[in-house]
Amino acid sequence: MIGALLLCVGALAPAQDSEPRELGREEARVALDRALSWIVGAQNEDGSWGLPLPCHGQDDGFAYFAYHGYREGAHGVVLRALLLSPETPERREALERGLRWALEKEITPRADDWDVDGTWGVVYSFDAITHAAMDPRFAEDSWQEAFRDRAGELLVELKRRQTLEGGWAYYDDPPFTEKPTWATSFTTALLLPALRHAKEDLGWPVPEGMLERAVTAVRRCALPNGAYTYNVSAWPEGYGLEDIDQPAGSLCRIQVCNWALARCGVGWVTQEKLGEGLDWLFRLHTWLDMARLEPIPHHKYYANSGYFYFFGHAYAAEVIELLPASERESWHRKLRAEVIKLQAEDGSTSDFLSGHYLEASSTAYMAWVLARGLQEVAGS
Repeated sequence: MIGALLLCVGALAPAQDSEPRELGREEARVALDRALSWIVGAQNEDGSWGLPLPCHGQDDGFAYFAYHGYREGAHGVVLRALLLSPETPERREALERGLRWALEKEITPRADDWDVDGTWGVVYSFDAITHAAMDPRFAEDSWQEAFRDRAGELLVELKRRQTLEGGWAYYDDPPFTEKPTWATSFTTALLLPALRHAKEDLGWPVPEGMLERAVTAVRRCALPNGAYTYNVSAWPEGYGLEDIDQPAGSLCRIQVCNWALARCGVGWVTQEKLGEGLDWLFRLHTWLDMARLEPIPHHKYYANSGYFYFFGHAYAAEVIELLPASERESWHRKLRAEVIKLQAEDGSTSDFLSGHYLEASSTAYMAWVLARGLQEVAGS
């Protein structure tokens, strides 16, 4: 009975266009060049992107260090986009300056008892540094030594912030202790492939059990309806037809969690399951369109937030690269259309409260999508 109720959510899907939007590789190249031009131009003199400040009045009220975490998280996303993108002298210079900033910046501490937003900076810094260390362009000993040293510092912080259930998040629930007690599926999932690279390919000092516990945490979030729960918890919560843990509220979490578990060798995340998750994304996409730029988090249908948008599409691009080569371009054509349609004249974009670090992260996610879809061979 419960299973039938969960599956019927598909009947609540909004009507889609009769002609699905698709864009080819040439349109993607033009849009990517515009996005990267904006990114290079928006880099600060010290090599960073964004500012450790609220974007505007509606972004006020968080702890001081939270804004450092937001800025550092956006910075890591920009580095990932530049690592994926075709190189030019200007982009290479921006990438190297950005990497040096990430390697030298003081790690942001916990902001408050409940506010752990500095975690965004820790996870995306580690993710970017790990992928840079896997890039042949940075094979020199000086770069590799710097990456390893910084990774060791970040791993200490990740160990401190990993919950007993194995995950990471950006807020916490009482009772407040040094080790947070609340974690989310998507924050945890985005880190898993980088942790696996660090442990198995780079030989970095990943604490014993960290990766395995994190994989278990994300696996526990998988639901029979194809969605992943928002929270990491001992048992799933919430099965209402308008709940965030329905597929329509989980469209972006499905992508990152499926990708992460597949990359970590979890066998039941098959190519068929990856395709089903992508199908959910495009079939129910209107719910994400409605939420984009809404100023109140989780305010729209199925508790979607605007800031889900580009995050989810970036990891959808990663999912596509795990499918057979013959199937990828058809999926990328659909995915490109959903990000390019939101690009501004100056090449930038945003999905939540527009401002410095949000424009940097959104534009970088868009570049990530387009660059990944233009690669001839699946990347890391």
